[in-house]
Amino acid sequence: MRILQLHCDSIEYTPTKKEIKVAEEITNTETQRLEEVVVAFVAIEDGDDSSVAQNAISQIKSSMEKIGCKKLLLYPYAHLSSNLAKPSTAMSLLKEMEENASELDVSHSPFGWTKSYHVQVKGHPLAESSKVVTKDSSKQTETEEDTSDALKGESTIRSYWKIMSPDGTMTNIGDFDFKDHKKLEILAKYESAKSRKVDEPPPHVALMKKLGIADYEPASDSGNMRFFPNGRLIKSLIENYVNDRVKAYGGYEVETPIMYDSEHPSMVSYFNRFPARQYNIDSEGKKLFLRFAACFGQFLMANHFQMSYKNLPYKLYELTRYSFRREQSGELVGLRRLRAFTMPDCHAFCKDLPQAVDEIKVRFDLSQSVLKELGIEESDYDMAIRFTEDFYNENKSAVEELVKKHGKPVLVEMWKEKFFYFVLKWEFNFIDNLGKASALSTDQIDVENGDRYGIEFVDENNNSKHPIILHNSPSGAIERIIYALLEKAAKDSKEGKKPVFPLWLAPTQVRVIPLKEEFSDYCESLEQKISSHNIRVDIDDRNESIGKRIREAEKEWIQYILVIGEKEANSENLSIRDRKTGDVREISFEDFIKEVDGQTKGKPFTGLNLPKHLSKRPQLMV
Repeated sequence: MRILQLHCDSIEYTPTKKEIKVAEEITNTETQRLEEVVVAFVAIEDGDDSSVAQNAISQIKSSMEKIGCKKLLLYPYAHLSSNLAKPSTAMSLLKEMEENASELDVSHSPFGWTKSYHVQVKGHPLAESSKVVTKDSSKQTETEEDTSDALKGESTIRSYWKIMSPDGTMTNIGDFDFKDHKKLEILAKYESAKSRKVDEPPPHVALMKKLGIADYEPASDSGNMRFFPNGRLIKSLIENYVNDRVKAYGGYEVETPIMYDSEHPSMVSYFNRFPARQYNIDSEGKKLFLRFAACFGQFLMANHFQMSYKNLPYKLYELTRYSFRREQSGELVGLRRLRAFTMPDCHAFCKDLPQAVDEIKVRFDLSQSVLKELGIEESDYDMAIRFTEDFYNENKSAVEELVKKHGKPVLVEMWKEKFFYFVLKWEFNFIDNLGKASALSTDQIDVENGDRYGIEFVDENNNSKHPIILHNSPSGAIERIIYALLEKAAKDSKEGKKPVFPLWLAPTQVRVIPLKEEFSDYCESLEQKISSHNIRVDIDDRNESIGKRIREAEKEWIQYILVIGEKEANSENLSIRDRKTGDVREISFEDFIKEVDGQTKGKPFTGLNLPKHLSKRPQLMV
């Protein structure tokens, strides 16, 4: 079955002529007009049966719930396929679809008639969609034992899609004007489609190879990357920065195993609530799985704590290297989506929902700050927030405060009933150059796992209770941060700007280039003088032309280039080429150090992760 679905301001159609002998008998051939309606143009194909019809109408109803429309017109439309079912079969299945949508204001246009029609389609992100529904379309690609019940049931969740503005106004997605919010429109389309597959590599893939950051590992499973020295340096600096920020917030760092017993009672129950594909291992008759989050280890650890309400909120933190998710192969691309990734994961154990709501606001501010200091501005991402209808009705002001903190409209998914273990989840989504959305920072309010894992604390009345748990990653996966920075740089390059890393993350911050060999000693002493101030500086001592060495430094995005000739060697000031401004300028040594410090202050530092002299470095083949 093939379906073209349109959310319309209006449709007018007029039956003009019977097209086939078994066409539906009708008495009214006047023009029909429907307003505020979803029109489903449907072609029934050979082989379609009742299960296909039920699956199709279920998908149509689900998408209509998301946009808040309750009027449906089923429009037989043979032109979508060249493999049509017999007319009698098609009429029967269309009737079954209509009967299975009785809770809607549903109607159909006459089968077997030529009709003239005019449609006015709405302009919102979910207004147009197409579907192909077959007998096999609902089958799982994984075996039953490899797929969590939550993952199997995720597609059945009833939800409504809205846009919430910073003033708290909630608007149906079909009525929102996206003119000034193009990235939010892309996010809305991406989330509603639930398609994570990528047809072409995004720009960051070429950049990560060109800059010697990372590459695919052909001897491993897809989605497992290898990081070269430059990439490992960048990755470790981001890891250290996020660690420092979470510890300053109050997180206590722990370390937990990467594999767990699938048959542990807490694990079996958790699989039913967490939609992830895991790697399974058989070991001496025991079924193990590789962790897909830090939750298991931290919760099992918290089970052994004797806690009082005075200890709460209590925060456990781990930077998981690695977490594993067996994502589908078509979704794996570069650093955007991996099967093995590094995830900062901080859980806060709270005494009750009011404390959890207060704490999630603190972590929201932390996440915004972390992303900004990593080089990802608020204009680079859009927010999605998901919650149950009950939670929203009881905590409306808290939800509105989070949206107000974001400062611009957000995508809302409201669940009719609670399906997962959390009642609220927010996330910041980066939109890349291919229009794909990727979640960075996120937090959740978990109302089940305190009980599931037997975590207890003693309240003010000396009673044992289970805590509410928050799940926060203030940055999201470390690899995804690098992906976002590279995608931003690719966009800058496309717009004619010079791409650059934040200086504190640049593998080489300063490059010194001797004009001739006779200036080598001066360059050596200058390098030592600069590097003593915790600045990564190297020397291009290769026997290449000065033009080629400068061009290659530019290709490596090095922000400061110092070419040393006789004039520079005899000057009290430095002559620097500044990649950001494109200028060559003179500056005192002290002022230069202050300028660099102004861009790196408060950030972690590590030395070069490659030989200081370029002549000593092997060439990376890309």
